[in-house]
Amino acid sequence: MSNPGALDTTPISSARDLVAWIAAGAKPREAWRIGTEHEKFGFYRDDLTPPPYEGRGGRDGIGALLAGFAAQGWREIRDQGHLIGLDGGKEQKGAAISLEPGGQFELSGGLLEDVHATEAELLRHLADLRALAAPRGIGFLLAGFHPLARREDMPWMPKSRYAIMRRYMPTRGGHGLDMMLRTATVQANLDFESEADMVTKLRVSLCLQPLATALFANSPFTEGRPNGYLSFRAFVWTDTDPDRTGIPAAFFEEGFGFERYVEWALDVPMYFIQREGRFIDLAGRSFRRFLERGLDEVPGERPVLGDFIDHLTTIFTDVRLKRFLEMRGADAGSVPMMLAQTALWTGLLYDPAALAAASALIRRHPWQDFAALRPLVPRLGLDTPWQGGRLRDLAREVVAIAADGLKARARHDAAGRDERRHLEPLFEIAEGGPTQAEYWLDRYEKVWRGDVRRIFDEAAI
Repeated sequence: MSNPGALDTTPISSARDLVAWIAAGAKPREAWRIGTEHEKFGFYRDDLTPPPYEGRGGRDGIGALLAGFAAQGWREIRDQGHLIGLDGGKEQKGAAISLEPGGQFELSGGLLEDVHATEAELLRHLADLRALAAPRGIGFLLAGFHPLARREDMPWMPKSRYAIMRRYMPTRGGHGLDMMLRTATVQANLDFESEADMVTKLRVSLCLQPLATALFANSPFTEGRPNGYLSFRAFVWTDTDPDRTGIPAAFFEEGFGFERYVEWALDVPMYFIQREGRFIDLAGRSFRRFLERGLDEVPGERPVLGDFIDHLTTIFTDVRLKRFLEMRGADAGSVPMMLAQTALWTGLLYDPAALAAASALIRRHPWQDFAALRPLVPRLGLDTPWQGGRLRDLAREVVAIAADGLKARARHDAAGRDERRHLEPLFEIAEGGPTQAEYWLDRYEKVWRGDVRRIFDEAAI
């Protein structure tokens, strides 16, 4: 989330400053924390339409829900006078609330020590949101792609950066606006100890991101009908903007690290910079040129650290590196599945033996073999062919490694259970159970009698 007025104005003298900024994110193991971000679609319960920011027909909109949280003590974040986000501060362990372009309501969770704490945070947030939304006739759907609304039906939130992206996105792919307006995700954010640790975790999680897409597939409907995909959200990402998405080859080159990442990021086209609380449209311009010579569009301006921090938020690779690593391959889904996503990556990446096992697993194959899964899994899911079998075979192996990692972490809840309990939905799927998408398709065919609207009864909070 890029907050107007919160720009770090430290001057950048060279790319070395950017390398140092990312490298400063490395933390000793005892300081590692878990952050979970999750989005959900708002809808009016009487007609299932998405609420605009200002509301419609005398009904409150998304903006009123933000105001409700602000009245509870969350600090307001404004953009040109509009309340567009909230900062929970220390009381919420650094959590924040923000709006995606189509009004998807997002909690960027606080920095927590284990998945049990993530569960408590998620349940508390959803209860608070329900308490504000229910009297206004608003519900929230947990899905990866909006199952009913057309692109033109979706509202636009009043965030300046989204106006810039709205103009630029259609020049780079056929589904960029769908990505902005009609998708919702859940992601886990995790720390690294050193440059070498970052590289290992980045490569493991990039290679396994297509598997995560298949496990958490939850977007089989578009505009009221099955769309032929299990994760239409993931398909949308394959046609959004090739300059800033996917699994870049550069991340697997010999010698890759903080410096090489910065060099790669400098050549990702810009979207904007902020000055005096306003966004300046620089979409398609070169950050490298901005750093080295300035840009004609902003004469006299030189880049500051906040410009690069903002720039990193416009990189949408399947795993994103900032001062931590963001796992970005999963559809939003049910509460147990959102917690399972966090548990999966925590188990794989936060225990040394599990990380070593996962790293050995991916080294059995060229990274290109994993990247080749990316265009296949949105449609085929765990039935995607893999090494003479199906991707479900890999799922069993990976989930078992994650379980070993969580067992070794030995973080217990009040009932004495360790974090493995949050992997239970994945064990069922890996052993042949339906994914969320497969479950909904079965309901559509056998129970709903072809009425996709029924998902709002069964998948909403």
